[in-house]
Amino acid sequence: MTIPPRWSVALAAGILGSFLISARASDSTASAADGAPRLRRQGTATLLVVDGQPFLILGGELMNSSSSSLEYLQPVWGRLTAQHLNTVLAGVSWELIEPEEGRFDFQLFDGLVRDARAHQMKLVLLWFASWKNGMSSYPPVWVKRDTRRFPRVQWQNGEIPEVLTPLATSSADADGRAFAALMKHVREIDAHDHTVLMVQVENEVGVLNDSRDRSPLAEAEFAKPVPAELMNLFLQHRESLAPELAGVWTANGSKSTGTWAEVFGPTKPKEFVLTWDLPEEQRKTEWRKLHWPVDEIFMAWHYSRYVNRVAAAGKREYNIPMYANAWLQQPGCAFPGTYPSGGPVPQVIDVWRLGAPSLDLLAPDLYVPEFAELCERFTRSGNPLFIPETDRGPDAGRNLFLAIGAYNLIGFSPFGIDMPEFKQPAASGNSPFPMPSPAGLGDNYNILRQIAPLVLAHQGTDSLVSFALDKDHPSLITKLGGTTVEISLDDIFGRKAEKGYGMVVAVGPDEFVGAGMGFRVIFKPSSPGAPKVGVGTVDEGVYRDGKWIPGRRLNGDEDDQGRAWRFGSSSLQIERCTTYRYQ
Repeated sequence: MTIPPRWSVALAAGILGSFLISARASDSTASAADGAPRLRRQGTATLLVVDGQPFLILGGELMNSSSSSLEYLQPVWGRLTAQHLNTVLAGVSWELIEPEEGRFDFQLFDGLVRDARAHQMKLVLLWFASWKNGMSSYPPVWVKRDTRRFPRVQWQNGEIPEVLTPLATSSADADGRAFAALMKHVREIDAHDHTVLMVQVENEVGVLNDSRDRSPLAEAEFAKPVPAELMNLFLQHRESLAPELAGVWTANGSKSTGTWAEVFGPTKPKEFVLTWDLPEEQRKTEWRKLHWPVDEIFMAWHYSRYVNRVAAAGKREYNIPMYANAWLQQPGCAFPGTYPSGGPVPQVIDVWRLGAPSLDLLAPDLYVPEFAELCERFTRSGNPLFIPETDRGPDAGRNLFLAIGAYNLIGFSPFGIDMPEFKQPAASGNSPFPMPSPAGLGDNYNILRQIAPLVLAHQGTDSLVSFALDKDHPSLITKLGGTTVEISLDDIFGRKAEKGYGMVVAVGPDEFVGAGMGFRVIFKPSSPGAPKVGVGTVDEGVYRDGKWIPGRRLNGDEDDQGRAWRFGSSSLQIERCTTYRYQ
């Protein structure tokens, strides 16, 4: 069996095709000289570089309100250290930074940075401001109170929820001023230490309970022609667009001008009101009859422009990587409005990348079972992959290892990292809450922290492969640094592992480092008649301060009497293997 596309090391085709990638993935001259965090290309990968060295985020996101109390976090830091995290994702809210307009208070933030440093942790800041989970609960009260200056979204039924409209520049400017003040302060206290690695601008933006904003401001814009800048995206780059987005446009005649409805198709009927009262299957049937894409594209354009306005204000003060995260479509919630309409989901990533050039990447909050599919959709246009939210379920380690090699992941962060793990039915699938894992998050992070320098040196090249194996995908064959390898579920004495995952790095012509569990590697001749490849030596061990410390020399049953390089199913491990050639 040859290696499937979704398992393969991410190659240039489909990854370098974006017309926007060069500006985002190239070195920032403003930050390169002082060692500030930045993104850098390496082969087909984009690396996060800090103090001149590649950095792999092995993180965890705090619960939403945890970072509002330094006292609450005091006992948490030790637990995070014990789980081998190197980065914490923590919310910084507009309402606490600017409780009164023009008066900024950074004491809480300064304490967060101080405590992170004391525990040798890095930070990714989550700017909870105009929106969080599609709602506007984090703006200061002085913003919430002034609905004339800071207008809100309106739903089809006339209701006006507590949600700021993205079409109001007054709201974006107020948000941007607060964000700029924060980033200026980050620069002032952190330009030397680089504790803060990246910043998430807003959180899971988009309209809920309707497919678009129906406020008078939005309706006036919806009746206007599609902006020429966006129209040129379709006219000049139709071959590189996401197929879902291109399909909407071509299905409606590939028009070069017109209103939003004329270019992208009709909106839903005016008399239709989104309701949750219908049974789920009936609701799905009714929603499938409606034409939704135009509304989602319209909202994606306006949310991206708003977020860009905020991000640009912050970058003018301190230019470090910034991103926006997406609440994805979920089972039973597949239509805009059942998830936030206009957020940076895969089908409108191209709109977001055009509308928000100040963002360096767009990130999935990935709780759905289709992990590999979503990773592929988020990277196909050259977008670097960072997963700021996911769960700690049984497949967390498998997903993490797979994404590092196959999709050049720059960071991974389960949500609710400060909460204790608790058992939850596996069938829940898309729950954001943590569950115990066969190999816990700390076990996986411990292994990856040891091998991270090696992995990052080879990420984006053909000398690294990562994989997740199960009964449906029990094996793969691929080239690894010029050597053909077959990687399959481990099998000892006729007992095959149910699942396995890991990665293998070719560190030399006949030398390899692997990590993971539940798999085996067999080395193959490169072509018919070529010398065979045998297992020379296998050593288990650990890396300490970047130096390899060997443990047992594995032989006999441990390497299947020399027939395979094995990683057992009982625990995660790191091994080094040498090979030799013979006829």
